[in-house]
Amino acid sequence: MERLPTHPGERPHESDASPGPARPAPPTPPPPATAAVDARGIVTEWSEGARQLLGYPPSEVVGQPAARLLADDAGTAGTAALRDAAGRERWSGTVALRHRDGRRLRRELLAHRRTADGPVTEWLVVSAVTGTPEGQTPAGTPEGEAAGSGTPGSEAAGSEAAGSGTFGSGTPRSEAGSGRLGEWAFRQAPCVMAVFDADLRLVRANAGMEQVLSLTEDQMRGLRLPEIVPHPVSDETEAKMRRVLEGGGPQHLRAGAGPAGTGANDGWSTSLVPLEDPAGHVRAVCLAAHQRLQEHLARQRMLLLSEASARIGTTADSGRTAQELAGIAVPRLADFAAVDLLDAPRHGGAPSPAAPAGPLAATRTAVHSVLDDGPAASTAGTKTLYPALSPVARCLAQGHGALYDAADPDLLRWARQDPGAARLLGGTTHSVMVVPMRAHGATLGVALFGRHRRAEPFEADDLWLAEELTAKAAVSIHTTRRDSREHTSTMTLQRSLLPQTLPDQGALDIATRYLPAGTRAGVGGDWFDVIPLSGARVALVVGDVVGHGIRASATMGRLRTAVRTLADVDLPPDELLTHLDDLVLHLSADEGGTDGADESAGGIGTTCLYAVYDPVSRRCALARAGHPPPAAVTPDGAVRFLDVPAGPPLGLGGLPFETFETELPEGSLLALYTDGLLAARDHDIDEALDKMFAALARPAKTLDTVCDRVLTAMLTHRPDDDIALLVARTRALHADRVAAWDLASDPAVVARARKHATEQLTAWGLDDAAFITELTVSELVTNAIRYGRPPIQLRLIHEDSTLTCEVFDSSSTAPHMRRARTFDEGGRGLLLVGQLARRWGTRHAPTGKTVWAEQSLSPG
Repeated sequence: MERLPTHPGERPHESDASPGPARPAPPTPPPPATAAVDARGIVTEWSEGARQLLGYPPSEVVGQPAARLLADDAGTAGTAALRDAAGRERWSGTVALRHRDGRRLRRELLAHRRTADGPVTEWLVVSAVTGTPEGQTPAGTPEGEAAGSGTPGSEAAGSEAAGSGTFGSGTPRSEAGSGRLGEWAFRQAPCVMAVFDADLRLVRANAGMEQVLSLTEDQMRGLRLPEIVPHPVSDETEAKMRRVLEGGGPQHLRAGAGPAGTGANDGWSTSLVPLEDPAGHVRAVCLAAHQRLQEHLARQRMLLLSEASARIGTTADSGRTAQELAGIAVPRLADFAAVDLLDAPRHGGAPSPAAPAGPLAATRTAVHSVLDDGPAASTAGTKTLYPALSPVARCLAQGHGALYDAADPDLLRWARQDPGAARLLGGTTHSVMVVPMRAHGATLGVALFGRHRRAEPFEADDLWLAEELTAKAAVSIHTTRRDSREHTSTMTLQRSLLPQTLPDQGALDIATRYLPAGTRAGVGGDWFDVIPLSGARVALVVGDVVGHGIRASATMGRLRTAVRTLADVDLPPDELLTHLDDLVLHLSADEGGTDGADESAGGIGTTCLYAVYDPVSRRCALARAGHPPPAAVTPDGAVRFLDVPAGPPLGLGGLPFETFETELPEGSLLALYTDGLLAARDHDIDEALDKMFAALARPAKTLDTVCDRVLTAMLTHRPDDDIALLVARTRALHADRVAAWDLASDPAVVARARKHATEQLTAWGLDDAAFITELTVSELVTNAIRYGRPPIQLRLIHEDSTLTCEVFDSSSTAPHMRRARTFDEGGRGLLLVGQLARRWGTRHAPTGKTVWAEQSLSPG
């Protein structure tokens, strides 16, 4: 007994075959003819099948123009074919070729565009069977079989071919009727079906396969699947088909051949089944592919929605967000998309919760189309007015999206009324979705989606997806606008709380800068202040409140007011910071129960630097609460940090602050700043300090120039944190502007004190101020003698526009103003001083106090 065949393609011995007349073994099909042609029309590859087809060896073809292979009278047709293939991924058609011996061959060619690793693009040209000279039949093929064997639609001959051939059982069908039914079932099956022989070449394809690939069975016959659809999935499918032939049983893939030019499609489920003869030997493979449309579409929608979460709202730019929405919708959901935003309310107001009645005015913010000249092209940035009865106005009023087809009366009426709508919809748009953009109860605009290239119309699931995508964009745009309004309000509050003008004083030349943060965190609570004090002294303040936004700005305003109030009491720097620390603790306790209030709400963690400069003594007293130390530049250009003890940030409570005093030569420079100046991203702290010191040391005519140099040297981009910078140059009041006298504790000395003051005013040329000065000196010296303790000292300080009278005694008891009754002999002195002087007060020292009164000097 002879052995059975052991591998695909091996036929059983004649003694094993079924009884009946012997059928001749079919000839081995020739290899397919393949060639590669680059973009210039030069042949770059030439297969053995191509040599058998046209007779040319590779040495005569490779490197030569492909047009030489066309028949003499087919050059025009070949040129037209190449022109027809331009811009496409695949081309098929009949071309007349010239054999090496001069014969003409008309061939069905299939060409695929492929791109190598570089920018070079070439075509892979495939032909499945041997050539046929015009007017002849294929060699070895009987004249009567030529028509039936290649015609998939023939009934008698076609069905017979299906039952025999290279993969048939060799057993005739029992009756012709069942053969026809089997042929019809194969051809009309509602899925993609194809049969591949033992060489994995296609021998049959049904109508589903032809429709999906846009190729006829004749064009595909004799080709391997990777030659029909060049794609890695085709290679994987062929490998599984080979496994089927080798006895591996049925195989399955969750992918399949896609439409023309799209390679593979994971919306298909492919099964590969062995076709066996009666003896159980695998002779061919049947490929059946079913489209999992709904499952595939649902997964694609979920993937698109997931991708939208990362791609929509990447910046704080409403226009960019609208463009991101249109970009992600096209082409995966629609063929074109347009986003129109309603105008944002002026003066930073919130958007309206409902769509306005009547015509709607909007701005075309974003458009995207699969075509450069598509329906929505070249309309971005234009104003759009939607009529009251248009689909857009109706959807905005109803608050939900809607689907429209090209024949919808509302859509047609809108296109007739609005030329812009007619341009948008175009003549080829057949399906439209209108989706309102709403977020947090506010209507922001509308998104329009249309299809004109894809044949299937929008459905309810597409509308759901469009509403989800639009909602993500609307939330981002609403947040951006809200942040913009809050940023504007915070900036307005911040600017209003900072000094609008610097006060008039003669102790220091001052220049300031304030830069808000450039991030989405918004404006912070950095501030600076300049506070004139008694005795020609000036207080400088720089502080930094933790956090950003309106809360930080409001806290900054409260602390700045508190510092001014404490400065009016003339507290030393360390005592002032101690009182400010208590205030922050109280603010934090008051806001501890507020919903959403965090630890920084009351200002805990705030840093502050407080400095007092006296132009008479040229001494500066400083204290800091967790703040960076100030930099000082002496007139000779030496730069150093002042060694101010680092106190704790405000709000910790119970920890002491220390005052540091130093003498500053006239013309010295002081630089006070917040830590945002040193928090640069592109260099470390040491490099930042070196840059700041170098900028401060450079000579400059004005302090504004110094500020600009510091910021330019330190910043290469918008800062991540707010920056407050205050630069001051010291002045001095010399001895010719200050006069002091020590007085005995004797009432008789009051007259002598008035005389000293009058004589000094005459020397200064201030005789017009003598009357008020004599009254002030008499009252203050008398109170010091009557209620204070020696030693007593009178001092006059003459500035450009003010005259200050000070009386010191060693008692800590401070005078206070009271209302004198009708018959009281005293109690009216301080009332007169308060009326005549511009301001007056008491300044305490570690030992004793100073009562002072300041009067304005007239220009004369």
